[in-house]
Amino acid sequence: MSDVEAHEPQIYLITPTTFDLATFGPQLAKVLDAHAVACVRLTMASTDEREISQAADQLREICHAREVAIVIESHFRLVETHGLDGVHLPDSSRQVRDVRKALGPDAIVGTYCGASKHAGMTAGEIGADYVAFGPVGESALGDGTLAEFETFEWWSEMVEVPVIAEGNVTLEIAKTLAPVVDFFGLGDEIWTSDDPVAALDKYLKVIA
Repeated sequence: MSDVEAHEPQIYLITPTTFDLATFGPQLAKVLDAHAVACVRLTMASTDEREISQAADQLREICHAREVAIVIESHFRLVETHGLDGVHLPDSSRQVRDVRKALGPDAIVGTYCGASKHAGMTAGEIGADYVAFGPVGESALGDGTLAEFETFEWWSEMVEVPVIAEGNVTLEIAKTLAPVVDFFGLGDEIWTSDDPVAALDKYLKVIA
């Protein structure tokens, strides 16, 4: 993921926190077949290890068959056992160093840093492959503090670590941020649509 240039933002899909695997699996496959996606993040509210493991295995097969990376949120100990590409940490830079040590240099380790440039810089310095700032639109993410355009602009000029914009990414926001981000983290923005493929197509057109 780290080779993407800032002026060529790509799509980083975030799964719903709850879904029916029998329905969502084919839906994800359809989206990946229709559009270029850099990475998928498996994000589940469930604490049932069996349920999470089943989802990890099935979605990994779907992603890897299409040469798309897949990371899991939080549960880094499932990365190796389920053949995933890495982990997304939701708690800024607190775990990056330990998780990097546990997973090794080849795994993707990314982290959500809210709207804090300091947290993002710290994460990058101790081994994060990417940082995610957000929310960029009105959202329940974090404490509600928005990650502003200036944060992404500064980051793109000063820091080489790739950056993701996420959290209620509207089409208007995507168009504005496109020149200064590496990835757009899209989840409910497309999954709540009757046609996720068409919804994602709209984003790709405005960020092109």
